[in-house]
Amino acid sequence: MSNIDEAKKRVRAQYGENKKILDGDYDKSLAVKCVNGTFVGREINGVIAYKGMPFTGRPPVGEFRWKAPVDVVPDDGVYEAYYNAKSPRQNESASEEGSLYFQSEDCLYLDIWKAAGGAAKKPVMVWIHGGAFEMGGTADPLYECSNFVKENPDVIAVSIEYRLNVFGFFHLSHLPDGADYPDAQNLGLMDQMASLKWIHENISNFGGDSDNVTIFGESAGAGSVTLLPLVKGSHEYFQRVIAQSGSPVFTRSTEQAIACTNELMEILGCKTVADLQKVDADKLVEKSAVLSLRVWPERDGNFLPLDPYAAYANGAAKDIDIIQGCNKDEVNYFVYGFGVEPYNTWGAGRREMKLAQLTDEEKALVESFCKDIKGESYEHTSRLFDQIVFIAPLFRLSENQTSAGGKSYTYYFTPESSLPIMRSGHAVELSTVLNNPQNTIFTGRKFDETFSKTLRKMWVQFAKTGNPSLSAEISPDSKAKTWPLYDNENKNVMVFDEFDIHAEKESARKILDWERTYFLTKYYCI
Repeated sequence: MSNIDEAKKRVRAQYGENKKILDGDYDKSLAVKCVNGTFVGREINGVIAYKGMPFTGRPPVGEFRWKAPVDVVPDDGVYEAYYNAKSPRQNESASEEGSLYFQSEDCLYLDIWKAAGGAAKKPVMVWIHGGAFEMGGTADPLYECSNFVKENPDVIAVSIEYRLNVFGFFHLSHLPDGADYPDAQNLGLMDQMASLKWIHENISNFGGDSDNVTIFGESAGAGSVTLLPLVKGSHEYFQRVIAQSGSPVFTRSTEQAIACTNELMEILGCKTVADLQKVDADKLVEKSAVLSLRVWPERDGNFLPLDPYAAYANGAAKDIDIIQGCNKDEVNYFVYGFGVEPYNTWGAGRREMKLAQLTDEEKALVESFCKDIKGESYEHTSRLFDQIVFIAPLFRLSENQTSAGGKSYTYYFTPESSLPIMRSGHAVELSTVLNNPQNTIFTGRKFDETFSKTLRKMWVQFAKTGNPSLSAEISPDSKAKTWPLYDNENKNVMVFDEFDIHAEKESARKILDWERTYFLTKYYCI
């Protein structure tokens, strides 16, 4: 049996299907009435989990494939909320356990965790998973929030699903019959908005404060939470953002989106949306693999602005408090995942694709940067793409948010995995943030317990107050932690060294090459 088959068997063994309760035999103390039904959770070790609750009125299947999410309808029924919903349709990958769960196009569900008892009107933290907008789901045990809430019973945690890949981000309006699909290019973000609307309307019944909501996520989830503040009407649903290793750089232009659609249409032999509707989900998943790491939200000038950075600079999110940061060796995740030689081949191709977009003067700057990189064969491209995809966008967003009068708290995460090559790569902080230290898929080890508790406490303190700083009284090591706001002169960042969490100026570590890579943010990720 392959590693993927073994992992699939283990993950799917946890699956069960939520059913309607018809006989009235359920624990009323675990039941919560919502607009679209009463949902009955399960309590384990003092935490009540409600899993697999729908946040739309119709599943996005059949004629509703590539259609905007439909609002919920009132329902007096009583339903089990015991099990995760099926994951969104996606390619299976051993590194993203959500993809190994049962899958369905019917995937618009969310999970909620709350401590049993306690006060009402608790701050709410909504997790949006990553996976390059291609993978992931609430079923991934890495995203289980029961330990997080048990440690921090003064908050309520929520995890949401959204359509992925060509089901959630597929430009169709240019096709002969595409006028009926004006939203297809950004459906995944629309799904996220629909979930936030459901949370706003129902979370008070779980004891949450609908006026104190923080959205947080990693990778594509971080890209999502930095794009959602730019969506019209979104500020009603959340007040704070925590973005871990992601930004508006994870977007594409309309021209790039259309090119991807046309490429897949040719492979499938389709001419119209009607043709596409006849293609089953398995085949769409299989053939769309050719678009890997090119399926992003679209800067369409309608749902999302054509220039997200300019929108931030012009104050579109100045009333939203933001924590954002990245890890020291982000792209080593991809080197580890691909293998050195396959990564070198892939990385060289992506580097040439990027260089082709640049002026001669800009190419010279990039080549100068790469020439100064020392180390293993993969270092030249991995350190370059650290700058392009993670570091430069991080600081540009911090600069723009600050210039507009908004608040940005910026961080740099340095603890290293014990896995070969990984170092402080993409996703190594996940098990720490969500308090699942037993899940060492990206770390190979557990990080220091006090360090981990302190980081989580800062996330929670930010969700509660808008300021992640800790007084000595609430700091896990009894030492105050002052996290300064980013300012465009001092450029302070909070450095999460495993045994020394402290603030310092960006210039002390030279995290960003301001002259030779900062300008690359104008070219986005692809």
